[in-house]
Amino acid sequence: MPDLCVNIDHVATVRQARRTYEPDPVQAAIEAEAGGADGITVHLREDRRHIQDADLPRIKAVVRTRLNLEMAATDEMIGIATALRPHLSMFVPEKRQEVTTEGGLDVAGQEARIREAVARLKGAGIAVSAFIDADERQIEAAARAGFDYCEIHTGPYAHAFHDHPGGLADGRTGAEYAKIARGARLVQSLGMRANAGHALNPSNVGPVAAIPGLHELHIGHAIVSRAVFVGLRAAVAEMKLAMRAV
Repeated sequence: MPDLCVNIDHVATVRQARRTYEPDPVQAAIEAEAGGADGITVHLREDRRHIQDADLPRIKAVVRTRLNLEMAATDEMIGIATALRPHLSMFVPEKRQEVTTEGGLDVAGQEARIREAVARLKGAGIAVSAFIDADERQIEAAARAGFDYCEIHTGPYAHAFHDHPGGLADGRTGAEYAKIARGARLVQSLGMRANAGHALNPSNVGPVAAIPGLHELHIGHAIVSRAVFVGLRAAVAEMKLAMRAV
């Protein structure tokens, strides 16, 4: 079974709604690990809509597992990551108008620039991942760019799972799931580690967690949403149980 890395961005989203000091994402990291998280993920967006610069060293200081930093492939973010030195940095696309990340990074369309950004982080001793669609062209470009990991975008599968009852027996859901499985195999065959994430929840996570060779699942919104009712420790523990159910 893959590890579970918990994204705590939306704890900071609640805090930023009031521009105050609570809830503190540092405490969220502690609680998530207490619930069984194998890693903590944060996304420092260019618009700073949730996680703030000052949160990063505070979170790193309390994380006992590993810290994953999601970021745009910009000079500013590369500088921040180099100073912070997380265990893993993941390049994601960003749009100001989007509610959340809507698709994978276009590595193939900007391969030279991305290759340079990857080299800068790897030169600082930081492993690098790409958040990427389950697309052969993009995965092959990621390998050429030097990524250590690819995180397969599971959003299309998760949305199909929700919209078309029947689980994997539904044609559209099954097709999206098959893309993830093929993408994960290709990632591994090209010498990278395969992760997966986006819009996963206890209802749909089991089949993804069962894909052979997946290293980590990165899940945030569903866990933080459930934590409103049961607390973060319990929400993380519930997700880990759901990952075992196929």
